Amino acid sequence: MTKLYGGIDLHANNSVIVLVDDQEQVVYEQRTPNDLSRILSQLSPFHPRIHGLVVESTYNWYWLVDGLMEAGYSVHLANTAAIHQYDGLKHTNDHSDAWW
Repeated sequence: MTKLYGGIDLHANNSVIVLVDDQEQVVYEQRTPNDLSRILSQLSPFHPRIHGLVVESTYNWYWLVDGLMEAGYSVHLANTAAIHQYDGLKHTNDHSDAWW
């Protein structure tokens, strides 16, 4: 079973979820309202394969990280100020942020 890795670009009222495989190919990509039950529902089919999720350490990350950890996900915080995500990228948007 191929491992998946996820990134969640967290905003005030919505999030973009991106899951990639070992080859960095996008397996799933979706914008969703910031509702824990909806986010967990979207991740549920992939849960056994998700090796880790990264969430932006923005001002409102607590509810999401707590909920994901309670659901059994391995969650990591990203310090967006320290990530040089735009080096070499031609397009930047919420989906590329979540992927990176």
